[in-house]
Amino acid sequence: MSQPIRGSVRVGKKPDDPRKVVRKLMKAGKVKKKCCRSKPRCKKCPVLALKKAKLDLAA
Repeated sequence: MSQPIRGSVRVGKKPDDPRKVVRKLMKAGKVKKKCCRSKPRCKKCPVLALKKAKLDLAA
């Protein structure tokens, strides 16, 4: 049986590369492909998603 999935990452397994996490979110449609640069706090911004993924993996 496969592990349950929470968000885009499997529970119990931490990916080693934050860029892989963001790429997976892009394919799922959760994150845009390019930064629009029009809103400073865009929820689907790939730049902010990468920063968040780096913080999550560091912790």
